[in-house]
Amino acid sequence: MTDRPWLNLYPPSLPADLPPPQDASLAALFERISRQFTSLPALENLGTVITYGDWDRLSLRFAHSLIRVGLTRGERLAIMLPNLLQFPVALIGALRAGLTVVNINPLFTPRELAQELADSQASAILLLANFGHVLEQAIRTFGLKIKHIFVTEAGDLHPAPKRQWINWALRYVKRSVMPFHLPITASFRQALVEGQESPLNIPVQSQDLAFLQYTGGTTGTPKGAMLSHANLLANIEQARLWLSCQDFHKHLRPGYERVITALPLYHIFALTANLWVGMALGAHNYLVTDPRNLPGLIKTLNQAKPTVITGVNTLFSHLLAASEFTELDFSSLKLTLSGGMAMQRAVAERWQQITGCPILEGYGLTETSPVVTLNPLDLDTFTGSIGLPLPGTECQIMDDSRPLPAGAVGELCVRGPQVMQGYFNQPEETRAVLSEDGWLRTGDLARMDENGFFYLVDRKKDLILVSGFNVYPNEIEEVVASHPKVKECAAVGVPDADTGEAVKLVVVKADPSLTADELRAWCRANLTAYKRPHQIEFRSELPKSAVGKVLRRQLR
Repeated sequence: MTDRPWLNLYPPSLPADLPPPQDASLAALFERISRQFTSLPALENLGTVITYGDWDRLSLRFAHSLIRVGLTRGERLAIMLPNLLQFPVALIGALRAGLTVVNINPLFTPRELAQELADSQASAILLLANFGHVLEQAIRTFGLKIKHIFVTEAGDLHPAPKRQWINWALRYVKRSVMPFHLPITASFRQALVEGQESPLNIPVQSQDLAFLQYTGGTTGTPKGAMLSHANLLANIEQARLWLSCQDFHKHLRPGYERVITALPLYHIFALTANLWVGMALGAHNYLVTDPRNLPGLIKTLNQAKPTVITGVNTLFSHLLAASEFTELDFSSLKLTLSGGMAMQRAVAERWQQITGCPILEGYGLTETSPVVTLNPLDLDTFTGSIGLPLPGTECQIMDDSRPLPAGAVGELCVRGPQVMQGYFNQPEETRAVLSEDGWLRTGDLARMDENGFFYLVDRKKDLILVSGFNVYPNEIEEVVASHPKVKECAAVGVPDADTGEAVKLVVVKADPSLTADELRAWCRANLTAYKRPHQIEFRSELPKSAVGKVLRRQLR
């Protein structure tokens, strides 16, 4: 083991190393928790509540339907949903059936959807009817093949007549469901009706893949981080131990917490921190389908009286700008957890002033399931630190292969049971970041103080971080360069008050008639909204190295 000065700051009851897991799989963990908290509320969306017992029964029905259509252990089920009740029901059902889950961003274009479904070798997909036309175009345009398609509508797990009203309003008032033609295997409601509630005995091993969780790479192509059941079980337990440690003057109590989930569950932050850790604590989880609807989110906050809120700097900043938010009662709030992007001090201080609750910043990666470090719960003010490594986690600041002393800036490297198995079908990318003895090179520059607290300094890669989402310049450049009027281009990150960073595109024209509006339309057709250029600049040439490599650093 490496020197771990942060252990001196651990409370007496917090173990330095992670104890052996109680459960063999995530499905087994869920079954144990659902028995423990059967009658307690587990999930809520638009006023409809599902108890842990309901979640158990519904997910079991969906698992049986997945098996009934012929899906077998290890096959991939893609889930393309926003934060609806269907998401956690389907996710647990897939894991109980022994499948691997591939979380898909619902805002993907047909190109992006086809790319991830093909790379993951997904056999089946569950998607919201609102995105049916996107899948249809992905199949037609890119020759995508997928065996089973399950479709759900937003209101499907709400009781009648609320269910019919939600689905009718989305189709005929908001017109958010475009016509599509797909070879549908079953509707989600049909799958639940036809599924059984008899116990399953799927022999899932701890090292089996639970998720192929996609992240970009230095090449700009998506990479599926292979996260095993053991990886997630470890990170859930690490976080649970930390958050429920009674030596902290504030801690979370099993069965008593109310959690706001405004971040998307398809993202690794909310997937683990909100859904999995919340479940392990028997929490009441409020799923926010559209966090951009600030009045709706504030209404939920007012009704829920949450004890836990997770978010990114952008979300906190937008809430603080709403006068209705500042008038809410925050007396129940115990924990505000930040991650995914750098937390701005001014926003953190304003949040504490309004809510009386400091923001605790943590750090993680898709490749680490994701949590690596977290601040102690008894911290009473924002420090700018990303905290201490969780139990069983080692962190080192490295200069290539040489460990650096406290105070020195270098690459943050991580080792622990939550570190991924590697990238799916990308051995070279895996070897580039993961050593044989388990050290993950994060690509982030950081320093450690003498007590063992870590601080992020900068990013080593050319990654652009937009509202907590990774944006990779090469992917944007590949799309833009395919425009017939573009000669050369480069994408860089620029500061943005709302999103932390935004994408700036610098272009050399091949055709003088090219306009910025043409490029924006091209990007809208091929890139998710957060990847699209916020600024476009035309130049006669791009700065390059002696070997012709575009120098993004000079552009920045």
